[in-house]
This record gives sequence, C-alpha cells and structure tokens, in this order.
Amino acid sequence: MKNKTLLTIISIIAVIVVLAAFWLISNRNNNMPKADEISVDKVTVSVADVIRKSSAFTLDFTGTAYPDKELDIAAETSGKIVSLNFKLGQSFRKNDIIAVIDDKVATLDYESAKIDAEKLRKEFERVENMYKNGLVAENEYDDASTAYETAKNDMNEKEKQLSNTRVTTSIPGIIASKYVEEGTYVNAGSVIASIVDISKLKVKLNVSESNVYYLKTGSTVNITTDVYPGMEFTGKISFISPSGDDTHNFPVEIEMDNSNENPLKSGTFVNVNIMVESDSEGLYIPREALQGSIKDAEVYVAEDGVAHLKKLLIGREIDGYLEVLSGLTESDRVVISGQVNLSDNKPIKIIENK
Repeated sequence: MKNKTLLTIISIIAVIVVLAAFWLISNRNNNMPKADEISVDKVTVSVADVIRKSSAFTLDFTGTAYPDKELDIAAETSGKIVSLNFKLGQSFRKNDIIAVIDDKVATLDYESAKIDAEKLRKEFERVENMYKNGLVAENEYDDASTAYETAKNDMNEKEKQLSNTRVTTSIPGIIASKYVEEGTYVNAGSVIASIVDISKLKVKLNVSESNVYYLKTGSTVNITTDVYPGMEFTGKISFISPSGDDTHNFPVEIEMDNSNENPLKSGTFVNVNIMVESDSEGLYIPREALQGSIKDAEVYVAEDGVAHLKKLLIGREIDGYLEVLSGLTESDRVVISGQVNLSDNKPIKIIENK
C-alpha cells in the first residue's frame, strides 16, 4: 500500500515537472524576436534628411577697437615751456592751446618786423604817388614795391614764429599721454602730448582668405562687446586690404560711431557679426554626418536598409550645417551617428530620423 502511494506521488510530481518545462519553453519561444526583426550583421544608426535652405549666412569675428584719429602734438619751435594747460584724460576742442613756449624773443622779432613793414608801406605809398605823377622812374617804383613786399613777408614769418610758441590741438579729443613738464626745454618737433578722438572708432580685423571674398566695402555690420552685455553698435566696412599676409589673412577695417552713454575705449575687444545676403538656396547636411575632411568629404547615405558611402563636394558651413555642392539629392538621408561601425554597403537599423 505504501509503495503504491509513493509511486502515485512520484508520478504526479513528474507530470508537474514536464508541464512546467513545456510552459517555460513555449513562453521563451513566444518572447524571442523573429529572425527578420534582428540581425547581428546590422549596425544601429541615426539619420537626418538632406534639407534645402537659404544660402544667406553670417560671419563672426573678434576684433579690436581703435580711435578714429590718434595724433602726437609736437612743438613747432624751440624754447622753454612756461605753461602747461592740460591734464591726462582732459578733453579739448580743435585748436585749443595746451602749452606755451617762452615767447619773449619771438614777440620782439615780430614787433620789429611789424614796424619795418609799416615804415616801408608808407615809403612805397609815397613813391607810388610820385610815380603816377611822373616824378620818379619805374625802377625806383619797383625797388620800393619789392622792399615793401619783402618786409611784409618777413613780418608774416615772424608772426608765424610767434604763434608757434602756442602749442595747440590739431584735432578734438582726449589727452592720452604727457611727455614733458613745465620748465622743460624743447626743440622743434619734440612731442608734448598725444591726443585721441574716440567719438568714432575703427575696428580692425584679420579675415581669412576663405571669408574675405564675401565682404564688401560699405556693408553694414553689427558689433557687440562683453563690456556692455545686450548692447549693439552699428558699423560699416571701410577698408578691405587688397593683399594678405603670409598666413593668407587680410586686414579689414570697420568704422563705427561711439556711444556717448556707453563709450568704448581704445583697445577694447569687440565681436563683429556680418550678414552675407543671398537670394539662392542650397542643400545642407548636419556637420556630424561628415566623414573625412572638408576637402575629401564623404557621408553614409541610408537607402533600403543599407549604408552607401558617397563622396561629396562641400561648400561653406552655416550654423552647424555643411553646404552640399554635389553628391546628394534632397530625397537622401545621411547617417549622423553610428558611423564608427559602418562600412560601404553595410546593413543598418535606423533608430532615429531627424
């Protein structure tokens, strides 16, 4: 009796084990992907469409602001400086006097020349009247005229020498440097100070050969600086050098009005944004699709579950997109991730299309 009971229990357990094994195998088969759903030969990739967009673009540069005018103010005569009328940072108008050189000798010379000229003027007028009445010969009249003209020229020269003892500003601006003190003896040509006019500024750039041909003299540009966040200045391209340096960079200058409320100082770094207009459209791909270099460009094109490697001719880069001059059509899709495992004609599985 006990043996029959034991056999019955064993049989029941065996049936349960068999049924459980059958259920597990069936469940695993139902959950496994079908052969057409996965392949160890396929590479997982993301793709993006080739897009058509405007060919207008912007060029961004970093430049430096300089004064529109910056001049050294030099003495035009020799002598001791008896008065300095300026301080560093002081503003002056054009022709304001900033220094005076000892003028005693120059004043005496001018007064003497003035007296001589006046005396010879009267003598000339007397001879002229006599000449008109036929009382003197023509050569006597000519001698009197020449003497008077010479005296006038000498007086004018002495007056100019006297005026040179006043050192004046040749442009309006701010005194940026001071080179002498009161009592210093200076020679003609000695620099007294330097003055800068920052009411207008020149922004100087070095532009690469690949970009300089997009620029035109007179084009409007936007200028910003970290000194005044959110503030924009407007400028115009005033000069594009016809020759580049050894690194194929071309000097470019931009003129701009300074701000009275938020003025820029000379030497400030600025950001220059230049819009290059275009009426045409072109084909563009994301830069991450590029394989190789710009000059030897290739991309993988997704077509019917396969990646085909194609050569391209690339133009300019605009906001992370590359212009496609030849090699693709608008209906193509290019691989933008997963290329590291790809080769030409490799099967692919697309997980994202941008």
